[in-house]
Amino acid sequence: MEMHPDCERIMYTEEQLRKRVKELAEQVDKDYRGKTPLVVGILKGSIIMYADFIRHLTMPVELDFMAVSSYGSGAVSSGKLNIKKDLDKDVKGRDVIIVEDIIDSGFTLANLKRLLEERGAASVKIVTLLDKFERREYDIASDYNGFLIENEFVVGYGLDYNEKYRNLPYIGILRRSVYE
Repeated sequence: MEMHPDCERIMYTEEQLRKRVKELAEQVDKDYRGKTPLVVGILKGSIIMYADFIRHLTMPVELDFMAVSSYGSGAVSSGKLNIKKDLDKDVKGRDVIIVEDIIDSGFTLANLKRLLEERGAASVKIVTLLDKFERREYDIASDYNGFLIENEFVVGYGLDYNEKYRNLPYIGILRRSVYE
């Protein structure tokens, strides 16, 4: 597949992404042996990674989703957690694994983890594809991290800008002219 013209370069290829997601799933499988965790995908950005990730898990799991955002239509966090779709399952006493596309400021995941702990989850672990560590404003880290990235605006493999580019099979750096 050719690179989308709105991208300035490809950061991670489809092959690199699939390989890393498989490695993350293998580590989670090992760490949760003998358990049945609730694997929570954060919509919409994590959906492609989530699908690839759960296909590589060999342990029994239950699946659920949340739609949580701190972004509006722009490229910068609004600083307000917005739950658009809550879990269908009760987390009380459960081991919960959150699957997220990216940690940026950390606001969304810090608040989401706290919320699930307040609801009585036995444990809450975070799997992220990308960690934009330079932008961290909240004390949160992923327990399983795909790649550390610099402060670039990235799209593809589920990540979007204004609901576009999610279907790109790679992670690309979006040209500044598109979002500024």
